[in-house]
Amino acid sequence: MEQKSVRMKNLSLLLLIYVAVSIALPMHPEKDNEEEDIKLLQDYLNKFYEVEPDPNQLGWKRNAESTTEKLRKMQDFFGLKVTGKLDTETLEMMKKPRCGVPDVGLYGVTLPGWKKNKLTYRIVNHTPDMRKEDVDKAIQKAFKVWSTVTPLIFTRIHEGIADIMIAFGTKVHGHCPRYFDGPLGVLAHAFPPGTGFGGDVHFDEDEDWTTGSAGFNLFLVAAHEVGHALGLSHSSDQRALMFPNYAYVNPSEFPLSPDDISGIQSIYGSPPNAPDKRPATPTSPKTCGSQMSFDAVTTLRREVMFLKGRHLWRVYPDTSEVELELISAFWPSLPSGIQAAYENIKDQILFFKGNNFWVISGYQVLPGYPKNINTLGFPKGVKKIDAAVCNKNTGKTYFFTGDKYWRTLGNYSCFLFAQDKISLFLFPGFFYFFHGSKQQEFDPNAKKVIREIKSNSWFKC
Repeated sequence: MEQKSVRMKNLSLLLLIYVAVSIALPMHPEKDNEEEDIKLLQDYLNKFYEVEPDPNQLGWKRNAESTTEKLRKMQDFFGLKVTGKLDTETLEMMKKPRCGVPDVGLYGVTLPGWKKNKLTYRIVNHTPDMRKEDVDKAIQKAFKVWSTVTPLIFTRIHEGIADIMIAFGTKVHGHCPRYFDGPLGVLAHAFPPGTGFGGDVHFDEDEDWTTGSAGFNLFLVAAHEVGHALGLSHSSDQRALMFPNYAYVNPSEFPLSPDDISGIQSIYGSPPNAPDKRPATPTSPKTCGSQMSFDAVTTLRREVMFLKGRHLWRVYPDTSEVELELISAFWPSLPSGIQAAYENIKDQILFFKGNNFWVISGYQVLPGYPKNINTLGFPKGVKKIDAAVCNKNTGKTYFFTGDKYWRTLGNYSCFLFAQDKISLFLFPGFFYFFHGSKQQEFDPNAKKVIREIKSNSWFKC
């Protein structure tokens, strides 16, 4: 890298995010993969939409709907466009890691839950991915999620038959009637309250179980499966713990959604004398609030994406359409609070938080990520990057810290790093600098700021 000096007033406050609006069209399934996609469709519908409530068979029995009817039901459940056809969005949703319990049926209706408030659980074996004490803590915390909002009391036992038996296994495991499918796909499954397998929770040992955001967070998956063991079905609310697809949320900030709380309390009631212990519920940002600011801005094909906390806005410049989504709906393994993001010349998106970064291709996090930003070859004295910008015409990237900057000498892909709450966004003809609730429109030809407007003006506020 080549080092140069430059005067950068207040640069330490800046977060520069450089994004170019891509003209790439959405991907469609290739004809060569048509048979593979059809197999995925059939397997998915057979696993999650082949059954309906039946209290005589642990909650399920087969239904006689056609493939098209089941696909329409699946699309409606996930809030997709209901076409009854296998489109790109439907395929991507089917590829996401998830719970192995079917999406149809309401346990709380067909099976009203346990007939007692004092329940026992036993951890039959432990995953070698984690320390035993960390597994124990994750499971204990998963039960506490539900005991906090109900009268339920959970006690761990170390031998004998518990109400809820917890175990790790692979593929065909024990006498369980449901099988695991190897890495990714189905992460775990559980049975509703009852005898035999009723209430039992099984985790796929082929997954990478962790206490953090890498791999799959055991606490988050366990809390979801315990919900099933208590009688809850899947929720179509993406904010809910009982939404079937995996999404990472910082466990220290873990909330139950109103849907989760109302569901479990409809079965067991509220906790006695403890209304103040109900967990805080997640709220959506006020899109048109006067103090609205963003953590990062990027493009995704024809869209412009604004990120803040757990949420993102998708803006379609051609139609002025705006959609509010959860980041986890697209990339379940990403943490919330992304600090920087941009789309590079390979149509990949790079996301940054702290000293880590992730590379995304479509809806997939590339293997080996997150990585530390120090793996990119900066001089030893550089411990952080205040700002960076990529020239997409030359492929060179400029990294700023203090009153100096470094320039890549080769035709590297465009990397971007950042801190704080200012973003640089490139839209045809102009640059937009975001700082807090304000943005400045910069004309590169006149080399000056021509106006200052609200950051959320992109949302027609």
